[in-house]
Amino acid sequence: MLRILRPATARLLTPIGRGLVRIGVTPNTVTLVGTAGVVISSLVFYPLGELYIGTVVIAFFALFDMLDGAVARASGETSPWGAFLDSTLDRLSDAAVFAGLLVWLMGGGRDEVLAWLALFCMISGFGVSYIKARAESLGANCDVGIAERTERLILVLTATGLHGLGVPYVLAAGLWLLSFLSAVTIVQRLVETRIRLTGPENRTTEKAETETP
Repeated sequence: MLRILRPATARLLTPIGRGLVRIGVTPNTVTLVGTAGVVISSLVFYPLGELYIGTVVIAFFALFDMLDGAVARASGETSPWGAFLDSTLDRLSDAAVFAGLLVWLMGGGRDEVLAWLALFCMISGFGVSYIKARAESLGANCDVGIAERTERLILVLTATGLHGLGVPYVLAAGLWLLSFLSAVTIVQRLVETRIRLTGPENRTTEKAETETP
């Protein structure tokens, strides 16, 4: 959904990435600081019910975390380890956001239904990411889905922040919508992976390997 904006976003972040490189900031430093900021602010502000200010702080660190790619390109320090670290810590950041929200919903928020929805969103988010990673490890391109990480993060932060400002029903609507979109994305990726792994070319390859003496 937001792929069309990626080239424009990359052009916007490139000058910032170059500036960070000049002062000695590395891509992995950006990743670690961004993740730490998201995790700490999620587990501090949300359980206390500070949903609006918490969302603002989380959004700041999430945007900062987006700079790791720009810094990597500007410094020429792209590496498999950096990509692995970024992907792994993204999962921790996402989990922290929903965990903090879940703690508040089970406590001061007093809404068990939304708490279960937050838990489902957290689990399904892991599922969406794992399916893609596992499919690509088997050689199948699985770059599909109506709600990738960026869309999911924008949706939950927007709904939570507006709820913190007193907008009624927005958190419930956001979590229900996110649950639905996450479930649809899982199905899309499962179907896409099955098609790619069981297509005619794959069956031909498997048959040739079986018949090889």
